Amino acid sequence: MSSSLSTLLQQIYPPAPTFTEKDVVAGSHVGKVFIITGANSGIGLDLVKFLYPTGATIYLASRSVDKIHNAIAQVSSVSPAPATPATLKPLHLDLSDLTTIKSSAASFAAQESRLDILWHNAGSGYGPGSVTKQGFEAHAGAYCVSPLLFTQELLPLLQAAAKSAPKDSVRVVWTGSILIDINSPPGGVDFVRIEKPTTNQELDYAASKVGNYFLAVEGAKRWGKYGIISVCENPGNLYTPIWVNASWWYITFLRIFILYPSKYGAYTMLYAGFSPDVNEGTNGTYIWPWGKIRPVGRGDVLQAVSDGKATEFWEWCERKWRQHL
Repeated sequence: MSSSLSTLLQQIYPPAPTFTEKDVVAGSHVGKVFIITGANSGIGLDLVKFLYPTGATIYLASRSVDKIHNAIAQVSSVSPAPATPATLKPLHLDLSDLTTIKSSAASFAAQESRLDILWHNAGSGYGPGSVTKQGFEAHAGAYCVSPLLFTQELLPLLQAAAKSAPKDSVRVVWTGSILIDINSPPGGVDFVRIEKPTTNQELDYAASKVGNYFLAVEGAKRWGKYGIISVCENPGNLYTPIWVNASWWYITFLRIFILYPSKYGAYTMLYAGFSPDVNEGTNGTYIWPWGKIRPVGRGDVLQAVSDGKATEFWEWCERKWRQHL
């Protein structure tokens, strides 16, 4: 099953972004606390750069502490320095190993009393046969099971922020993909398939992105009563380090006709994090590049949500981590 050609083309070739770093005022987030996973490169690093003048406290979460420190050095060396630079902090987070997730959340909670926005941005390709350290299909484990556990562990801090923050400003942002529309199996997630090691990278990756959409929808249902917004965004087709091993001729073709600079994905993430279009009335929504609220293009995926599959997937994730924790 696939989306209409029109739906795909609108996501591949979106109009110019209308919400950019110019809409995030310098000094506007002093006192707020953000976490960006996968923030040491690509889209996540571009988002950190956009947010650096805001004065927020930003945790760059990644499994490589060395890369986090390099990213922090890169961002903080900007000249001239902003009047209200953000406080940039490292947070070790290995989403491929469930046993590390609670300690990562505890490390954050030991330093902060609130969390205003959590961007689930981390991601990389896993080849055939890949599993997490607990033996889960790699994409579903690292992109869905571990991030949901991480968010649940941080829920008290999100709730604390929502009690004092402006309405609709406390958010959890999940990351989707156009591959939801192109490559995911019927109904979005095949529960039999995700019990096994990766066999088809694009299909299994697409299913994990549907999983992120399901978690965003279900999160809106479960956390909305606390004043927490949960949405999923397709950042767009971007040139990031994930393409490092592609052949030069293939990547040249993609960069000419398909891929945009990674900062455009950060525009989508800015919109998801700060646009007033994202609010209680649009909680659980899906966002197209570079910041447009539109439904997932696959009718069978939307129907799966109506049929309770998002709830089923959430509960599947919970059962997976309870086996090991």
